[in-house]
Amino acid sequence: MRRSDREITDRNEIVQVMEQCDVCRLAFNDEEVPYILPLNFGLQYKNGIITLYFHGAAEGTKYQLLRRDNRVSFEMDCSHQLVMDEEKGSCTMKYKSVIGRGRLEIVPEEERYSALCILMKQYHKEDFAFDRAVVSRTTVMKLVVEKITGKER
Repeated sequence: MRRSDREITDRNEIVQVMEQCDVCRLAFNDEEVPYILPLNFGLQYKNGIITLYFHGAAEGTKYQLLRRDNRVSFEMDCSHQLVMDEEKGSCTMKYKSVIGRGRLEIVPEEERYSALCILMKQYHKEDFAFDRAVVSRTTVMKLVVEKITGKER
């Protein structure tokens, strides 16, 4: 990281930033250029391991790319605030961001419900009783984070 004075090095602080975010962008390896997709996500931090969960329909480009190469990168950001300095004629942006990478895989059917509960917890701080009928027709993916960095300005 070029600006080490802005780096978040504490893993717990990185997780706190992630908990404040509401979108995670996944970058898949495509043949010509990366394929980036914004997704809702769920976060589990257990025994020092960060796992992200995503959901979607049963088919689409992301699944085609996943079958070819399950290595992905991700990015999320939050706490945006424009800072203007009229006297100097400049502006900048305050923010918090996290980037990382890992391997994405499809969650087996028997683990889908618990994964969806983790995903729902990201957006509903209390337990949200969602319709269990959606579980059978929802594809759930998980990404165990292998490398991660955080940044704050």
